[in-house]
Amino acid sequence: MEETLMDAAEPNNNTASDSGSDSESDDEAQTALELQTVASELSSNPANYDAHVQYITALRKQGDLDKLRLAREAMNELFPLTPAMWQQWANDEISLISSSRYEDAVPAIEKLYERGVSDYLSVSLWCDYLNFIQKYDSSVREFSPTAILKARDLFEHALSACGLHVSEGSKLWEAYRSFEEAVLNSMDETDLESREKQIQRIRNIFHRHLSIPHGDMVSTLLTYKAWESEHGNTLVVKSSSTDGISPHVASAYQKALDMLSVRADFEEKIVRSDVPDTERLQSFMAYLKFEQSSGDPARVKTLYEQTITEFPISGDLWIDYTNYLNKTLKADKTLRGTFNRATRNCPWVGELWVRFMLYLERCRGSEKELSDVFERSLQCTFSTIDEYVDIFLTRVDGLRRRILFAKELDDGLEFSLIRNTFQRACDYLSPQLKNTSSLLQVYSYWARMESNIGKDIAAVRGVWESLLKNCGSMLEAWQGYISMETEMGHINEARSLYKRCYSKRFSGTGSEDICNSWIRFEREFGTLEDFDHALQKVSPRLQELQFFRLQQESKNIVSSTDHKEDSAKKSKGEKRKPSSDAPNEESPAKRQKVKAQNKGSLKPNKVENTVTPRDPTSHGEGDMKTKDPTPEKFKQYTDQCTAFVSNLNLKANSEDLRGFFSDVGGVGAIRILMDKFTKKSRGLAYVDFCDDTHLEAAVAKNKQMLLGKKLSIARSDPKGKRKGPAAAGHKTSTTERQGEKVELKGRNTFAVPRALGWSKQTSSSSAGAEDEKPKSNEELRKLLLNKT
Repeated sequence: MEETLMDAAEPNNNTASDSGSDSESDDEAQTALELQTVASELSSNPANYDAHVQYITALRKQGDLDKLRLAREAMNELFPLTPAMWQQWANDEISLISSSRYEDAVPAIEKLYERGVSDYLSVSLWCDYLNFIQKYDSSVREFSPTAILKARDLFEHALSACGLHVSEGSKLWEAYRSFEEAVLNSMDETDLESREKQIQRIRNIFHRHLSIPHGDMVSTLLTYKAWESEHGNTLVVKSSSTDGISPHVASAYQKALDMLSVRADFEEKIVRSDVPDTERLQSFMAYLKFEQSSGDPARVKTLYEQTITEFPISGDLWIDYTNYLNKTLKADKTLRGTFNRATRNCPWVGELWVRFMLYLERCRGSEKELSDVFERSLQCTFSTIDEYVDIFLTRVDGLRRRILFAKELDDGLEFSLIRNTFQRACDYLSPQLKNTSSLLQVYSYWARMESNIGKDIAAVRGVWESLLKNCGSMLEAWQGYISMETEMGHINEARSLYKRCYSKRFSGTGSEDICNSWIRFEREFGTLEDFDHALQKVSPRLQELQFFRLQQESKNIVSSTDHKEDSAKKSKGEKRKPSSDAPNEESPAKRQKVKAQNKGSLKPNKVENTVTPRDPTSHGEGDMKTKDPTPEKFKQYTDQCTAFVSNLNLKANSEDLRGFFSDVGGVGAIRILMDKFTKKSRGLAYVDFCDDTHLEAAVAKNKQMLLGKKLSIARSDPKGKRKGPAAAGHKTSTTERQGEKVELKGRNTFAVPRALGWSKQTSSSSAGAEDEKPKSNEELRKLLLNKT
């Protein structure tokens, strides 16, 4: 690649053949077309990592250095560059250094190397950086005192970053010794004192290198003994024993050998290239766990950096790393760079942005820094809407604390900044979180801030009214508004809210709950007149709701009875039906007899002028309507191996439930109970499983969260084998066929109105009382029509 860039500045070869010229022209045309295509892709999608790489590659082929610099800078604005990319960039710049601008180019290339080594841990990039300084920095090359100090600082920086790297760190130690040897050789032979100090410096580097575990420990020991022998110390150079070496050095060396021995297996696994990346990552994580148990933060940090270099886009790895650094380094300012790298590598992980903002607040970062991180986070795409909620709330939390408890920072923060942040959050989240607890959390938090910090009751009510505009059918929104008015002592305002919402329709038992809540409110806060007025309003509403539910229960029982009769007839008919290969055919006389019997037992499958009860949840308005009475098909479920799920998010669908139970497995049919009139979820569901083992595992997930709601999961008990209210709640009415009589059994029969003509007496009661006998299905229909 370097040759390509250099070739761009060379004159054309006049002796090249025509075919070669044609080939080069074709290559140039292809490169130009590729550049145009990739540039178009980048203009429409600047976040396309692969397109950036392709664009830089094409520009290198073309040899356009100015555009190449701009392309690399544009990519680095969005993404960290790999060590190989930084090496390539630096080498391209070095190859273009001319003698006329030699000194001017060195600082710029040094900055490139500095940027490169700050992205990822790379021993080879550090070696390139150190070699460049020694070769192209004239002051270092001439060993001026200032330049020597500069080079030593750079070597120490490299050792702190990579010196503990077990397999490659020795390269840096050897480069450091080589530099100090060169310094020694440049000294005046007569300056014995300075030379002795330099010799001791090199000896200390050897001692430090021998005290850490690395892959070339024996070779390093032999090199050290040979060096000591050269400087007048008598040692057995070719022996790997520590005889003749100072005791403290020998002890440190032996300890390092022992450390290397217990790490050898880990090192062997992480350097393997013939295994999948997932397996290698697991090997790194096991190694990290071991190093953390040894309690050396420097070694742990180096290994984390080594792992990050191999797996830079693992969000869980970055979370684990930043969590470790927070525990060990607390609010150390060096963590700012680590969090910045984490969010650049994995910008789609909301938790990393949250941790970044909390870190900046913890280390007393400026409002500008916090604001910049917050705004950058909002430009990212997260996998769940809850991550956006967490980021907005973290930002508001920080602003609240800085206004109330960190006035010494003197940021000049005003409450309007919190208000604007809440408004942005609600505008962004409301379309996706309508009628959810997460949106309620944001609005209620905002209202509390308006009350506690803003001291503006009108603004508080404005927040709640805005929530009701979006989530007026959500019971919890009204309850939260009423609760806040009550806590602030605004009894009349709370009462007016009850008057606005008691007749509204809420899911489940919400309509009854708000009515009963109003009565309790007037007991505690109202006068007798207020209590009487609430009763006058609420009582008819409660009666209407109760009547509607009884009608629904009776209708379900009738549908169940019809289904039982039809199933019994079908089963009986199938038993009597001869097999298809029966040799005998029915006689005409027998067919006539059967036809006459069937005619006498026919029942109408359609009821004329069926009256449907009015829905009391429709704000108390509307008359009874006549609709087509044709019954819908009723499917019966045995629920023998079924979980009953309640408190389900009203927006949850079958796929959400199937995903929730995916770790359990064995999921069969999923039935979400729907409201008959609105066709919306009632927050209840039945989930079938293939066997009891999977069902028990599903029930064990009771109280876990799904879409912001804590689910209640129990085993469905259709036959009442288990006692208790939960079991009773799952019972369904059953019928027994006895001749022409139908007897209803099960606990749901308590909901059947007496006016329909069913008697609570058992079949053993006094015979002869005609209206005390169980009614047939036909009589049941007639009674229901007359009574309703």
